[in-house]
Amino acid sequence: MTISFLFPLVLFSLFLKPTFAVQKSYVVYLGEHTHGLQPTSVELNQVTNSHYKVLSSVVGSAEIARDKIFYSYTHSINGFAAVLEEEEAAQLAKRSDVISVFPNKPKKLHTTHSWEFLRLTRDGIIPSEGIWKKARFGKDTIIGNLDSGVWPELKSFSGEGYGPVPSRWRGTCQSGNGDKLLCNRKLIGLRYFNKGLAAAVGDQLNSSLSTARDLDGHGSHTLSTAGGNFVQGANVFRHGNGTASGGSPAARVAAYKVCWPLTGDSACMDADILAAFDAAISDGVDVLSLSIGSDAQEFVEDVMAIGSFHAVKNGITVVASAGNSGPTPGTVTNVAPWIFTIGASTIDREFTSYIKLGNKKKIKGMSLSATILPHGKYYPLITGASAKLDKVSKVDANLCAPDSLDTRKAKGKIVICLQGDYGSIEKGVAVLRAGAVGMILANDEQGGNEVFPEAHILPAADVGFADGQTIYAYINSNGKPIAKITPVKTVLGTKSAPKMAAFSSRGPNPIDPEILKPDITAPGVEIIAGYSLAASPTGSEFDKRRIQFNIITGTSMSCPHVSGVVGLLKTLYPLWSPAAIKSAIMTTARIRDNEEQAMQDSSTNDMATPFAYGVGDVRPNRAMDPGLIYDLTVDDYLNYLCGRGYNTSLLKSFTTKPYACPKSYSVTNFNYPSISLPELSGQVTVTRRVKNVGHPGTYSARIKSPVGVSVSVRPKTLTFRKMGEEKEFVVTFNSTSKVGSGDFLFGQLVWSDGKHNVRSPIVIKHK
Repeated sequence: MTISFLFPLVLFSLFLKPTFAVQKSYVVYLGEHTHGLQPTSVELNQVTNSHYKVLSSVVGSAEIARDKIFYSYTHSINGFAAVLEEEEAAQLAKRSDVISVFPNKPKKLHTTHSWEFLRLTRDGIIPSEGIWKKARFGKDTIIGNLDSGVWPELKSFSGEGYGPVPSRWRGTCQSGNGDKLLCNRKLIGLRYFNKGLAAAVGDQLNSSLSTARDLDGHGSHTLSTAGGNFVQGANVFRHGNGTASGGSPAARVAAYKVCWPLTGDSACMDADILAAFDAAISDGVDVLSLSIGSDAQEFVEDVMAIGSFHAVKNGITVVASAGNSGPTPGTVTNVAPWIFTIGASTIDREFTSYIKLGNKKKIKGMSLSATILPHGKYYPLITGASAKLDKVSKVDANLCAPDSLDTRKAKGKIVICLQGDYGSIEKGVAVLRAGAVGMILANDEQGGNEVFPEAHILPAADVGFADGQTIYAYINSNGKPIAKITPVKTVLGTKSAPKMAAFSSRGPNPIDPEILKPDITAPGVEIIAGYSLAASPTGSEFDKRRIQFNIITGTSMSCPHVSGVVGLLKTLYPLWSPAAIKSAIMTTARIRDNEEQAMQDSSTNDMATPFAYGVGDVRPNRAMDPGLIYDLTVDDYLNYLCGRGYNTSLLKSFTTKPYACPKSYSVTNFNYPSISLPELSGQVTVTRRVKNVGHPGTYSARIKSPVGVSVSVRPKTLTFRKMGEEKEFVVTFNSTSKVGSGDFLFGQLVWSDGKHNVRSPIVIKHK
């Protein structure tokens, strides 16, 4: 099934070469620079020349090195990207001053009502005691977005009403391809990075790719969700009408285009991502939002982990999507503990279109169709296989493949098609060309019962597998089956919500199961936000429609929701560390839905677990007053890496200064806002420390123990006499039985003073 979180693509004809096989490009990572964030031109030249010198040692001359290097990372990140032979890369990796050499691989791109669902508004009114008013809507926080660019002309990015650009901003507005993309006092930065892509496809890109303009809509959608202006009357084909905005609507925003179209997908190359990190750190962003990723990798080989570490060292909070590979366990990505990793959940809104059968059965479907059938009229109902052309297989006809349906059989009827193999718009075109009046699109068994609305080009509705089987059974048991499809309605207040999306990638953390990932979940299903006028709402070449707002689904949409909340906290507490901001958001999350029941998982219709939602669903208003926080410093992260077995050589990936690892350090004691013990045997003690960021008070511990485990806390109460005071506590775990052995089990620790509930999930597995 092709669902709407797969992002629209520009045709691959933009490229002159279609594969990665022509040349190999690599990132050569040298660590960090000793100069500050504002180096002189002399220092920058020295860095670039040093890169030529390093490469010339294996290629023979500085002149050849200059031709091979296409990026020199000169600001915060030290290294370069170059086109190399495998032997040259291997020789570089042996040099003592080279930390790592890794291929320039591609990563993938992973609202009106959502902010009301998160209680930033109530019945359209912004409460004076809420975080939006308190944080002045994220005023002058700078949010950077690494994605597919931006459509600058959208109202979401208008600079009208803004004051001067913050003086700390050092970025630029980069034009290209003769396209004069104008920055303003809202959209203060534009850059594009495509040299890594050019190296991968043979250094021959169509000139239309030399621009920061968003050609597929994904980047505009994510950036406007994080920091877009208030825009009234936002809707998609009249559906979901309301006021769209970002989480920090008064923030300044900057777009860093690193994602480009490839056949069947979009690619964001490692070399380009690292260059964008280096630029964004130097430019002066406060928050970086990245709705991109790939399979999880060890941190020293992961450009996302390396780039984000440099950002966090400079006080920048990095927020990234968890991935769309759920519900398979262990698929979560962007798992470094200094990255804020976001899963996706639903909100209480649906776009419903009912299928009414001739036997009076009523089946709820989902749709964003712009056209409707005449009210109350029933039409003959037929399967794709029954409407097939003579020379077409039943399999292809059931899928409503292009040119598979016979006009004589389908004309004037509603056709039911199976999801799969072809895009929904292609199926709709096939149905329309056959003269049918409407379409029902049913999931196959693998697609299950999770359904998302699609912007069909004819009256149509999507249904899950079970409902599809009901419709097929009715057709097969009735000599003259009939049906009608009702117009789409936007329904608010649906129960139950939030619910974990089945596609949202799951834990356990495949790199280090002692760090629970994802960290948190946020709205990521059917989100309305700004779009690109260069792309159709469906991404299909058959679809010539253009809209300023679109509805998209994925962890790509949940990530910028949290980025927007981070922007609000950065405005409120400009001196808080990235870890402090992250802790405030995590420990105040909720794990119950709008019926006060445990949050459910769409993939099982059973109770969701921390492997799906982390600590829970984000609650912005609670996050501005967390009571206590779990803070971390750069040294804490380095100690964590020491605990992971990183030696002096590997630590150079993250610090140029000599760092002596503690004589004994357990990752178990890393001061994370969650506790995960994947190999519990006998007794284990865990140490944590919390900092008071509220009024003086006394907090008491409450424990919900996992099955078969005795949990105790020492001390049981923590008394704080002033803001900023820190206290340490120890949690002791005793395995009392092997109940649930082999399975992960869950519990929680809550520190409460009667007003604040500072909650941390507990995850254990008996060894």
